Amino acid sequence: MAPVPHIGIDAMGGDHGPSVVAEGLVLAQRAMPDRFRVTLVGDEAEIRSALRRARAEEGEAVRVVHAAARIEMSETAAAAARRKSASSLGVLTQLHKDGQVDAIFSAGNTGAVVATALLGLGRLEGVSRPALAMFMPNPGGGTVVLDVGANAECKPAWLVQFAHMGSVYARFLLGREEPRVGLLSIGEEDTKGNALVLETLPLLRRARHLRFVGNVEGRDIAKGTCDVIVTDGFTGNVVLKTAEGVATMLGHMVKEKIRRGLLAPIGALLLLPTLRRIRAEVDWEEYGALPLLGVNGVCFVGHGASGPRAFRSAIRTLSRFVERRVNEHIREEIEADHEPAA
Repeated sequence: MAPVPHIGIDAMGGDHGPSVVAEGLVLAQRAMPDRFRVTLVGDEAEIRSALRRARAEEGEAVRVVHAAARIEMSETAAAAARRKSASSLGVLTQLHKDGQVDAIFSAGNTGAVVATALLGLGRLEGVSRPALAMFMPNPGGGTVVLDVGANAECKPAWLVQFAHMGSVYARFLLGREEPRVGLLSIGEEDTKGNALVLETLPLLRRARHLRFVGNVEGRDIAKGTCDVIVTDGFTGNVVLKTAEGVATMLGHMVKEKIRRGLLAPIGALLLLPTLRRIRAEVDWEEYGALPLLGVNGVCFVGHGASGPRAFRSAIRTLSRFVERRVNEHIREEIEADHEPAA
């Protein structure tokens, strides 16, 4: 029997500290009993207190590693990564580099997580830049969008690598046999887009092992036109934050209409099962974490506001990533694209 994945978590990252991490661990233990191990890194006294309050099972499957410092959300990413090797994030990354954990997750400062992973783990061979990938639910079963924040400015060759990494992720995590890949632009025509899009388009058309469908527009993300969409990190981060804002706004609007309408509560009661299913499909906490694809390790980043469900989902996703050896498949894909054509 294969060993269960060992997940490392930065217990001090995020807005809420160890309490939500412990509660998320309990949810994961109930949903996935005996299917993972976890190491929590941070202030040991705070973590153990949170574990006791959450009534988490603390046997051999749960380890606590002390780290005295933490990286704050307001700190400059690169400087914090270099200065705080003794921080919870720095210690966690070193544990992964040393092979003591199979994957790491932090809901802390995104820039610091990316910088620390790059400095501590390095890149996969053949990968120029790592990319943050976001899963967007839609009627087509969901779309992977990358990069959503690791690289504000990109070169065309990097976007081709993003396409390969996103395609592998969609194949082995989402079960898409031949993922359709699109290039985000302002129109479907080959003549539309900025210099980056115009230079990337022919490279993607020539790329082997990719099912490239051409340019796609922002609305195609919600429609599910393709399985993977590539863009630069600046544009992708705008897409990410816009999607989060729209989802929050729609939730508030529905609640407000129900509160104000005389008959709306009755209708809402009848529709409650459907509303719950819709919420589960669009709630970002159900997906838990964004993979930093391209680093020489397994590193996921969470939202600063992550609650217990997000940490539960992150543990589930990281475990699957490790079990399905996604990084090995990314390395094979990049190598195959560099091989001379027969």
